[in-house]
Amino acid sequence: MVSIRVAAPLALLLLSGCVTGPDHTQPQTPLPEKFAEGGKKSNGEVAMATWWTAFNDRRLDGLVAQGIDQNLDVLQALERITSAEASVVVAGAGALPSVNLSGDETLSKSKGTRDYSARTSDTTSTASGGLSVSWLLDLFGQYRRAKESASASLDAAYASADVAKLSYLSDLVTSYIDVRYYQERIAIARKNLASRRETLNLTKLQLEAGAASRLDVVQSEGLVNSTLADLPGLETNFRKSAHHIATLLGLPASSLIKDLQKGSPQPIARRSINAGVPADLIRNRPDIRKAERDLAAAVAEIGVAEAQLYPSITLGGSISPSWISTKSLAGSLTSWSFGPSLTLPILDGGRLKANVDIAQSSARGAYLAWKSSVLSAVEEVENALAAVNRDSQTVSALRATVRSYEEALSLSTASYKDGASSLLDVLDAQRSVSTAQASLAQAVQQMAIDYVALNVAIGGGYAFDKKAGM
Repeated sequence: MVSIRVAAPLALLLLSGCVTGPDHTQPQTPLPEKFAEGGKKSNGEVAMATWWTAFNDRRLDGLVAQGIDQNLDVLQALERITSAEASVVVAGAGALPSVNLSGDETLSKSKGTRDYSARTSDTTSTASGGLSVSWLLDLFGQYRRAKESASASLDAAYASADVAKLSYLSDLVTSYIDVRYYQERIAIARKNLASRRETLNLTKLQLEAGAASRLDVVQSEGLVNSTLADLPGLETNFRKSAHHIATLLGLPASSLIKDLQKGSPQPIARRSINAGVPADLIRNRPDIRKAERDLAAAVAEIGVAEAQLYPSITLGGSISPSWISTKSLAGSLTSWSFGPSLTLPILDGGRLKANVDIAQSSARGAYLAWKSSVLSAVEEVENALAAVNRDSQTVSALRATVRSYEEALSLSTASYKDGASSLLDVLDAQRSVSTAQASLAQAVQQMAIDYVALNVAIGGGYAFDKKAGM
């Protein structure tokens, strides 16, 4: 028969291998084999793809490389990584022995009167020290699960930093596209203003010659003034976009105005995109990875909560030497203690069981959040693909429209000068040209924005090499 002295250590050894709670497994959700307007070829690793270089704009490339280390959102995300790393250490420390050392020394003296004074005049010196050791045996894996949860949260913090970098790329490139769009609109407005002023001057000359009426002059003046009214709003929006770029780069708002005012054509991507397949998103999208790591942390917390339902054993010991010295007495005393302590939860009003229910519910919620992030990512790619595949058709049609209206304006102006048509024909043609040019500029802007949206939706570019991206 096995004695209690042998059986007890064996039982502890067996219990030390127990870990409560479920093990995390990679979550699954049904996904289509391909996107509705995409191919069946995987796009592989896209985290380092410098997709913005397809715009062939060196200024944009420089801004992207300049700001990735200065963006305040990215820097905040990196600080959260440092915090999460410390949390892993804290979570693992609970399973390790705790050792504390203490020491003190005191001097004491009692003062009396008459005969009592002679017996109490000695000074007493007392010195003592202490060494205590405490070790909570992690029999049911409470601290192992806690460390698993903290490690998963650390992974989530790294993924959050990648999310911040991807958001930075999206915001910066889109803001740069907006800057160039408003510059194009300003250039169009100024060109149209010159044309309309020319028409106004021509109408005034014809009024003096008796070939035009005051109504013609007033209508022409109205078109000039409406163009002048458009310019301040366009210039304001240009400055707002430039200010936002400066903020993204961690600079004062107006620091880039002069540089960006030098102007550049509207960005147009010169490269096609392989959007991959829906399954690629689980690997490439940092927000999905973060959601999966949040789920892993939540699953580990179930084990932490379940472990608290079971007994806990703490091994503890201490050694406390002390020294006492007076004129008439000197000596030392050493005491020590060692032994286990058992804590067994019996009645807690259902608190511990409720904690398990809370942890399980949190894990189910984390899974739903992961599934939602996957489906939202698929939707974003589908939408961006649908837009990118059609944007070029819109731009081509609007370019043809602008050419037609510009020709109509040229013909109507020549006819008006010859007296064969009215001023109204010229003004209508000018309005049509202005509207078509503005629509074309907006379509080019939207085509570039949709290109950005597709690359961001597939999770591209957040881990790019700055030297390669410039």
